[in-house]
Amino acid sequence: MIYTVECSFADPASEAEWNRFYSLEKLPALISVRGFHTSQRFSALSAGCPSYLAIHSIDGLGVLQGDEYLQKGGGNFARWQRHITDWHRNLYDGLDRAPAIGVDEYLALSAIGPGPLADMGLVACSMHAVALEKAPEYRWLARLKRPAEPVAEHLPAGVHLYVPMTQQLTRDAAPRISR
Repeated sequence: MIYTVECSFADPASEAEWNRFYSLEKLPALISVRGFHTSQRFSALSAGCPSYLAIHSIDGLGVLQGDEYLQKGGGNFARWQRHITDWHRNLYDGLDRAPAIGVDEYLALSAIGPGPLADMGLVACSMHAVALEKAPEYRWLARLKRPAEPVAEHLPAGVHLYVPMTQQLTRDAAPRISR
């Protein structure tokens, strides 16, 4: 299943430090949780969506309800919690594993159907929200090779582009975090 966490951050003075924490501490801690298989973090290129997106491949909702997830910081942003805005969490079926998005690619997400992604020449994977907020109920994701010219301003409403902030962490290759 695919677990998504989306949010924006309201304190520009501490945003760089928060991003280091999330990318270098939180993601490695989460990937060390039994039932997490991949984790990758993104920054939005398009307007109309939260600034940040994390996509995790997990076994199911039980992973997010377990003590190990909570002990390793799941659902909590530590001292930055008060600056987190527009926070959304969803659990989707339809994909077992999230695709790894490389440094030369964008992640394209659509909440309005696969058509706009197909119009861009992309192959869209369908996801259905089954737990947590369950909104949007359906999403389609696709990889997009970074074009020479920006495309974010030409996207239809409901389609957003993201650039990877981290490589995709995998359980087998994750650093061990001791707490």
